[in-house]
Amino acid sequence: MYSVTQVTGGGKLPPGVALRNEQRRKGRCRRGVGTGPFVFSRWVPRSLIVNLMRTHVALLTDYGLDDEFVGVLKSVITDLAPHVRITDITHGVPPFDVRWGSLALARAIQYVPAGVIVAVVDPGVGSSRRSVAIEVAGGNGVLVGPDNGLLPPAAAMAGGAERAFVLTNTELHLEAPGVTFAGRDVFAPVAAHLCNGGAIEEVGEEIDSALLMPGLVPLSSPETHPSYGEGLRCEVTWVDHYGNCQLNIGPADIASIGPVMRAVVGDDVRSIRVESHFAALAEGAIGAVIDSYGMIALAVDRGSAASALRLQAGDAVHLYKSDGPAPTSVTLRPGGSLG
Repeated sequence: MYSVTQVTGGGKLPPGVALRNEQRRKGRCRRGVGTGPFVFSRWVPRSLIVNLMRTHVALLTDYGLDDEFVGVLKSVITDLAPHVRITDITHGVPPFDVRWGSLALARAIQYVPAGVIVAVVDPGVGSSRRSVAIEVAGGNGVLVGPDNGLLPPAAAMAGGAERAFVLTNTELHLEAPGVTFAGRDVFAPVAAHLCNGGAIEEVGEEIDSALLMPGLVPLSSPETHPSYGEGLRCEVTWVDHYGNCQLNIGPADIASIGPVMRAVVGDDVRSIRVESHFAALAEGAIGAVIDSYGMIALAVDRGSAASALRLQAGDAVHLYKSDGPAPTSVTLRPGGSLG
């Protein structure tokens, strides 16, 4: 079993986010793509943003694109709030995989423009689980979705949940023949209400944000191998489109292991080292990168580490100091998960 930490929506901003905050405060970043308000708005007084009409809604769901669900969700929002523009973060979250969705939302939120995020990965839809709206960044951002651990990691990345409300005001909801499409009937009309200048206090009962269902994020842990000595036990948190495998560690975590490491995946033992770019990898080499989110990711230059190592999210990776010479076939490299 892996160690996990409960993310409740609070916490310190990561270094990369803090740096962007400082750049924006000094006017070095323009408002727009890549300058998301969930961090920028820490310098915007609440009095200037409360009750203003929000103009942007971002969506993250496990709906996929084969059915009409995404189109219906967007249609409800734009019908009730025609001025709104909508961004699709992703609708490719694996069905019912709340943790996958929560990590994707946490990775994305620092780049999302001001407004509302509607996130729906909701295997408990229609049950006693609560629907909530979480205010972040001085009121400049609101996360709307189920209270099942999906939202708190993103709220934490945005500087912490400031206020939370249960969506108990049914006058804002659509009348529906059933209770299994909360995205259409609850989350979308509430998002539109907020975009039309409605106050978050009107969506329902305020609750202590500490009472939100926490998100669970895996932690690495020290590991001692009888032959390889001291190391780290890690977990794959995400496999991207290219087969890069993001681990739950950053560069500081492997500093004591060194630039040349032994990676153990089941019975597969590989020697890897740190390189500065993809081209430094030998053809077909297994390696890792400091990816675009600042995490270590196993990678293959113009190939799939997931396929080569038969890895998927949740699988174990063990890293130890290597006693052998620097390999030429497997590498760690900073550069970004998309190549």
